[in-house]
Amino acid sequence: MQKRKLGTNGPEVSAIGYVAMGFHLAHGSADEEAGLATIRRAYDLGVTFFDTAELYGWGDNEKFIAAPSKASAMT
Repeated sequence: MQKRKLGTNGPEVSAIGYVAMGFHLAHGSADEEAGLATIRRAYDLGVTFFDTAELYGWGDNEKFIAAPSKASAMT
């Protein structure tokens, strides 16, 4: 996976990012098990840039990102 520096002084992250909007905003109700598996797979493939926002599920999408990151020690 190619890496990019995030901003001038930011961390190095994967060139391909994962956008969490689709779990709630774009596709209706989320399937938590499938969502967690998708995020874990993205991480296993080298994705280290995960994009989420309050608007993407009013806080629920952050839970999708947090659970596998704690389990996998993603930073």
